[in-house]
Amino acid sequence: MQPTQAKLHLGNLEGALRNWVRLQRDYEMFCCVVDWHALTTMVENTQEIYENSIGIATDYLAAGIDPETSVIFLQSQVKEHAELYLLFSMVTPLGWLERVPTYKEKRDSLEGSAEASHGLLGYPVLQAADILLYKPYGVPVGKDQVPHLELTREIARRFNYLFGETLPIIENVLSEIPVMMGTDGRKMSKSYDNAIYIADSEDETAKKIQTAYTDPLKIRKDDPGHPEGCSVFSLHRVYNAQHAATVEEECRAGARGCVQCKKECIEAVNGSLRAMRERRGELERDRGFVLRVLDEGRQKARAVAAETMKDVRSAMRLP
Repeated sequence: MQPTQAKLHLGNLEGALRNWVRLQRDYEMFCCVVDWHALTTMVENTQEIYENSIGIATDYLAAGIDPETSVIFLQSQVKEHAELYLLFSMVTPLGWLERVPTYKEKRDSLEGSAEASHGLLGYPVLQAADILLYKPYGVPVGKDQVPHLELTREIARRFNYLFGETLPIIENVLSEIPVMMGTDGRKMSKSYDNAIYIADSEDETAKKIQTAYTDPLKIRKDDPGHPEGCSVFSLHRVYNAQHAATVEEECRAGARGCVQCKKECIEAVNGSLRAMRERRGELERDRGFVLRVLDEGRQKARAVAAETMKDVRSAMRLP
């Protein structure tokens, strides 16, 4: 995950971290904080990236990633990422990168006289290096992320075609990921300022849910509601799952008001996150532990990355 902020929101938690915690029981996992990727949008605020990275690593640990079984590290502390990125850039056709939908979207969203950088165009190549450096079986993603990994497979296939079978063709380790709606009714996102964060206090969470977007057509309590477009119901489905069907039925029948619904939602969300937030508070007070985890992760990641680079350089007949 990119450290564009110092904390992760509930969309990150439910869309990825929960699944990582489950998968680490059966797989060796490399959980990277991709701080170099953050430079594509934070090149004028680089002083924030390191502290943000520590915050993201803290969220990894608070959510349950176990450093005894999984490797947690910062991308920039494993220099082999940069070397493999450079070598991949020499074999990746420019046309492949120009057709990436996310590049076009980010390029078009640039403000004023800002121009797209080489780093923004090459983002998928660095992503491919991040993945293939560890010769993994696969990458855990939701179905909506599958197209983003296809370019990684294409780069691996092209490298193998040019230099012999060296890199794996990764699998998609798919999971059903709930789409977390933000407090304004759009997809939860840092950039929309509509997110509830793991690091938020219970009071902060309550204030956000109290002002969250609901159903504009439900003006009175007994008006029938439309929960499918309600950000509060989106939270109920995840954090109050055992009662979500009742919440939906009562909302549609006009037997439930938004004030009651938000109150129950606040209790459910805060109750579900309480232990994780307590753990996060402990980790914030013990920064030294987080730094030791990252240092140990760096060493483990570099050991694997170094072996991959030996294979890559050998395949390319490089010293």
